[in-house]
Amino acid sequence: MLFFLCRFLTSLSPYMWANLGIASSISFSVVGAAWGIFTTGTSIVGGGVKTPRIKTKNLISIIFCEAVAIYGIIIAIVVSNQLEQYDTTSTDPEYLLKNYTAGYAMFGAGLTVGLSNLFCGICVGIVGSGAALADAQNPSLFVRVLIVEIFGSAIGLFGVIIGILQTTKFGFEAAS
Repeated sequence: MLFFLCRFLTSLSPYMWANLGIASSISFSVVGAAWGIFTTGTSIVGGGVKTPRIKTKNLISIIFCEAVAIYGIIIAIVVSNQLEQYDTTSTDPEYLLKNYTAGYAMFGAGLTVGLSNLFCGICVGIVGSGAALADAQNPSLFVRVLIVEIFGSAIGLFGVIIGILQTTKFGFEAAS
């Protein structure tokens, strides 16, 4: 079983792993942002029927959800700037190890950022929905719930920081 796993991990190019990380970062982040916007937006529209004043004030929740997608794009740009050409015909084990490690690190960074932003978008959407409905009932609750929403949106920022830390140590080695 371990042999098949090792064979699978080395059968794909390190470029493929890095590009899968870029795709994971963007796709999961956009899905998280969309999910959060949908969750918050339905509550804003629903609560806005009873209390129209909440429609403009609660757009801050939508902006927090959009920031989640931007975090995924940021890490995708960081990872894509680290992609360099290397010699694919080399048989030197150290050279191959360095390049595969860089590809795996970039994949891991993209997956870390993508999944943290997916959950961040869900979190911000749920809290934003609660903020909109609480604001419709009692306007003094808006700022209190907004503070909780800010802490929820920090999950995505922490994911970006961890993703950058994962990729700064590794890079493709040029042909020697």
